[in-house]
Amino acid sequence: MNDLPQQLASGLILGAMYGLIAIGYTMVYGIVQLINFAHGEIVMFGAFGGLTAWLLLPQGTALALALPVMLVMAVGVSVLVGIGAERFAYRPLRNAPRLAPLITAIGLSIMLQQLIWSFYPDAKKARTFPQFSGDSVELLGANIQRGELFLLIAAPVCMIALGFFVAKTRTGRAMQATSQDPDTAKLMGINTDRIIVTAFAIGAAFGGVAAIAYGLKYGQIDFKIGFILGLKAFTAAVLGGIGNIYGAMVGGVVLGLAESLATAYIEHIPGMELFGGGAWKNVWAFVLLILVLLVRPQGLLGERIADRA
Repeated sequence: MNDLPQQLASGLILGAMYGLIAIGYTMVYGIVQLINFAHGEIVMFGAFGGLTAWLLLPQGTALALALPVMLVMAVGVSVLVGIGAERFAYRPLRNAPRLAPLITAIGLSIMLQQLIWSFYPDAKKARTFPQFSGDSVELLGANIQRGELFLLIAAPVCMIALGFFVAKTRTGRAMQATSQDPDTAKLMGINTDRIIVTAFAIGAAFGGVAAIAYGLKYGQIDFKIGFILGLKAFTAAVLGGIGNIYGAMVGGVVLGLAESLATAYIEHIPGMELFGGGAWKNVWAFVLLILVLLVRPQGLLGERIADRA
């Protein structure tokens, strides 16, 4: 029990990262009913964009000064890839049977992985990502690494900004209308193509922030990180109620806490010794998803952006 504050903090940090990525899934699904399975690779592109910015800066640049540049680069790269995916991969298939964009998303995911693997220097092995040096910060009995503080600050700031944008701005209200009834929204003069592109861009931007947070937390990136991050974030989106922007973050936090606590404590339950530790964390994450969906199939907070806006 002495480790409980540390495990809770680790789960919250991990969940915040999942939640930021899950918003990309839920923004797109809430408006066009599309599961963008290439979203994890869009996050991966953002991570390599941030690393590129770091490598282009003069040697000896302090990470605190470089971080804004890396963040802008990561977000910019993710947004460009996300908009390109919408324009050239998904828009031509918008009226096609649902299986077509799903298969396209899987193919796009593989293609993006291979682009980094083939053309980014030394991408066939893990690339070192800069991390903050110095001691960790103690907060409420838990030790928080300096790079993790970035995520603890960025996640609530992003959520507050997104909540304000969706609820108070003209474009946000247009997104709600498109989510509820795209045909009627178009008849009312809303440019639904622009709204859909905006949804892809916002989701990709949040993915870029999460990409920087991942690199700062783990200290290395590779071309495969998008797969597991995308899978966990999709799980978080479904858990919270896919299509609900607040549910995405709630689902991410619940998933992160479940992983952290299960990894630390399951093995101490009599008869469960074989099912604890890091090797089983992914299993327990999906067990939690199944249990929640059996009780509440629509997820924890419902389905659509407009429900909670």
